[in-house]
Amino acid sequence: MSYYGFETSYVVGIKSWEKAPDFMFSSVYAYRVIPNFLSVHVTDTVTFIVDNYLPFAKSFLLKQGSLFYHSTFLTNVFFFILTSVVLNKILKLKPVELLLNQNVRRMVHLIAIFFIVILQYVPTNCDLIAVFFYIWGVFFTLQYLQNRKPTDLIVLSIIIFISTFIRETACLNIAFFAALFIDFENLKKRNFAFVKELVVLIIAFILPYIGLRMIIHQDASFVEGVYLIKNFTSPYNLMGLLFGILSIYFSYKFSDEVGKMMIKKYLFFSSPYLIMITLVGLFWETRLFMPLILTGVVMASYQFKKHYI
Repeated sequence: MSYYGFETSYVVGIKSWEKAPDFMFSSVYAYRVIPNFLSVHVTDTVTFIVDNYLPFAKSFLLKQGSLFYHSTFLTNVFFFILTSVVLNKILKLKPVELLLNQNVRRMVHLIAIFFIVILQYVPTNCDLIAVFFYIWGVFFTLQYLQNRKPTDLIVLSIIIFISTFIRETACLNIAFFAALFIDFENLKKRNFAFVKELVVLIIAFILPYIGLRMIIHQDASFVEGVYLIKNFTSPYNLMGLLFGILSIYFSYKFSDEVGKMMIKKYLFFSSPYLIMITLVGLFWETRLFMPLILTGVVMASYQFKKHYI
């Protein structure tokens, strides 16, 4: 629906590309190594299959867009399904009392998935891959909260490391971990429990982040542009901001007191990301709020009381 039905200006351009455009490898997008790799090789694979085994379908497919466009769709659908599977596992971990009802839990799952779908009116080759790794990291963070197994922390670190090669949203896994484990009152008392674990996750993010910028030399800026003024003077961007705020507020009102506290802490630790999308992102591209919205759903659905009360 969102790929073949929503005709934004972004879609019109992508539909005409026969292969991954050069700017993906010569701009800020060059640092998104894994999505760019998949864009090239999935497109080559789809082209080979269509040319050699499905020649009769080629004219039909090209009516709806280039093979590169269809390849982007297939890649994102694959990671969309994986995200749905992991999200379903998260909702079953320690659900709040309301979600013990299977039908209610399925409805919350559907709402979360629907948010992902409608936000794909700006299709990219990296968003759903990044969302999958983020939700996967959320799963292992909650596993670590429950079991305190070092293996869960190690896997989380590996996920953050790999995710940094996809998109900078990997840093939000660190914010999620900090929201769950860092207590401001304990910090005031010089109790630095879980700070070491947090440092490990930060290193897992910084090493590939800096490494990419050292290895991939380019004249382009680290950002596509500065849109601060445009974000607060354009009706489109203001509506996007309102959508993001209302979506997160929906989860906040749905949460119990501990869940509300967790959402507040998460937003605090996510402030660097929020500042960056305000400065160099466009609020109209509400896909930028997707990790925050899904986190709100998780915070509202998970039973934190057993850990914090």
